[in-house]
Amino acid sequence: MNVSIDASYKSLNKHHEELCGDKVEILKTENSSIMILADGMGSGVKANILATLTSKILGTMFLNGAGIDDCVETIVKTLPVCQVRQVAYSTFSILQISHNGEAYLVEFDNPCCVFIRDGKLTNLPFKERTIENKTIRECRFQAILNDCFILMSDGVIHAGVGQLLNFGWTWQSMADYALAAAKETLSSLRLAAVLTKACDDLYMQIPGDDTTVAVARITNMKVLNLFTGPPLKKEDDELLIHDFMNAPGKRIICGGTSANIVSRILDIPIITSLNYTDPALPPTATMKNMDLVTEGVLTLSRALALLKHYLDGIVDEFFFEELDKENGGSQVAKLIIEDCSVLNLYVGRAINEAHQNPGLPFDLSIRMHLVEQIRDTAKKMGKEVILKYY
Repeated sequence: MNVSIDASYKSLNKHHEELCGDKVEILKTENSSIMILADGMGSGVKANILATLTSKILGTMFLNGAGIDDCVETIVKTLPVCQVRQVAYSTFSILQISHNGEAYLVEFDNPCCVFIRDGKLTNLPFKERTIENKTIRECRFQAILNDCFILMSDGVIHAGVGQLLNFGWTWQSMADYALAAAKETLSSLRLAAVLTKACDDLYMQIPGDDTTVAVARITNMKVLNLFTGPPLKKEDDELLIHDFMNAPGKRIICGGTSANIVSRILDIPIITSLNYTDPALPPTATMKNMDLVTEGVLTLSRALALLKHYLDGIVDEFFFEELDKENGGSQVAKLIIEDCSVLNLYVGRAINEAHQNPGLPFDLSIRMHLVEQIRDTAKKMGKEVILKYY
């Protein structure tokens, strides 16, 4: 199964709390992806510490091949129990999806996962069992392309309690809303943002509990190829274009000189747009067989800023408004964030003297720094990144 796991999450902090009592870990092993959502008891600093410890212990043990019995036993023996209420220190959900499609889901006291298959809400084959006096739900099954999993903390189904709704947003209401939203959104990031926005609205922007939605979607492997900058030696132009054009996936060219090289070697015209959607950025262009053609350094700077916003967790409706804009920077960022699992960067090492003091060495060039930061940021986002210099 040549698929990719697109996983993202979004949290709302309880009103007046600086720290979130929920914690999500998204881990990749050699042959699987793991998503862990832990919900610490209460709120604030204590809940944040409990949730962080739980997610880190579970993640570390799972990565080292421990079974769920060992994991739960370790959690039970490591973390304290509330002296007053004698209830669990932290609840959790763990979803592991192997590259061959085998999936394993275990839940302890968190709301049940919303599972969408073939555009319908589908029940998972859960079985209950007891480990260290804790009742867990677990199931193993075969995942397929386009499956969507939504894990959540109980702040989601409590949204609106005593405010807009008497008993909160029930699990079924949330699942129905998620099903409709899943049909309208492409990426896990956007779906998580839509669902937390709905919770925030039900809380009337005053969340009564920490609220987290974590989404995993099984998608086709999406390859994105980005070419920027002319090669150091002119005789390498054809080699770079050969590599760039023979890779599968979508193609972006960033830079006027780069576009001219492609135009010359492939004998295809560049049609420049006269649509200045953003006065701070040059307009985009179109070329046959290219998905996007933009200016270089300014556009990459804007794209990098959006990627960093995403990585910092600043993902709200204003972020998506920016991401959906027609300028080149937003379009590059949108492709990397929402339509890419493998990013191939084809980077020429010739220095554009307009960008820096020609006396500076190559690795200090602005474009190079941008490319390296884009590489590092995309890797932190869970993308596979391959950088080739020419």
